[in-house]
Amino acid sequence: MSQQAASQIAPLGRVLTAMVTPFRDDLSLDLDAVQVLATYLVDQGNDGLVVNGTTGESPTTTDHEQEMVVRAVVEAVGDRAIVIAGASSNDPVHASERARLAAKAGAHGLLVVSPYYNRPPQEGVLRHLTMVADSTELPVMLYDIPGRTGVAIDVETMVRAAEHERIVAVKDAKGDLAASSWAISRSNLAWYSGEDVLNLPLLSVGGVGFVSVAGHLAARRLGEMLAAHESGDVFTATRLHLGLLPVYTGIFRTQGVMTVKAALSQLGVIGGAVRPPLVDLTQEEFATLTLDLADGGVEGFTA
Repeated sequence: MSQQAASQIAPLGRVLTAMVTPFRDDLSLDLDAVQVLATYLVDQGNDGLVVNGTTGESPTTTDHEQEMVVRAVVEAVGDRAIVIAGASSNDPVHASERARLAAKAGAHGLLVVSPYYNRPPQEGVLRHLTMVADSTELPVMLYDIPGRTGVAIDVETMVRAAEHERIVAVKDAKGDLAASSWAISRSNLAWYSGEDVLNLPLLSVGGVGFVSVAGHLAARRLGEMLAAHESGDVFTATRLHLGLLPVYTGIFRTQGVMTVKAALSQLGVIGGAVRPPLVDLTQEEFATLTLDLADGGVEGFTA
């Protein structure tokens, strides 16, 4: 597939990692490590990065910190990768302000989650999403993750949201292939898997790429799986998918930020500090993670 064709099908990249936010041991933001990690991830095969999402510990980083993270990542890799900034809140006014700060900092796109905790009806969900999309000129990727927000974005709401000129994509972590299939069939939204274990299944119903946590450790293999699927090599795509299952399991045995930071610290890429209420892995948890990643063929980990 040509680069032009790929950009039309997947306007925000193909293999994107939802990037963790590095902190120093005193839990202050480490912008040097942010740039080191962004460069490392692009070198490993990511053509896009999502910053200031859940995996970026957005609930415990300030608006100013998030703006600085966007600036640092754009400066480091903005000429080689698409940088998408989380702009989320359960208050659409606050989410819109975060969107404007991200745009000012140079982001190429926005990730906007449906409002969480307050559990609005679908009309309220739609108004929230379109209000944020109206706040800048950047393309928007919606984020559907009802396990965290408490409210799914229904198919009809997706279809209506797709009428907005700047809402162009979805990060799908709903785990409902039937709903995804219907939304894909009824809209022109570019569909990205936001749940690693469903990366290949979502491709089979019209997905175009991934926003992955496992991409911290396996971006190149994710790209190979995507390429194999697009070429019609189902056997290779399936083999790669099955080979990655231990990686997915290891990362999500407990909270994914904790496991990824522990793994990256072990590899010497960044430090492993997390902000409360997250905590460091126990020795037992880290030993299990090491076995999982070794079983999944992640370089640097041995059983």
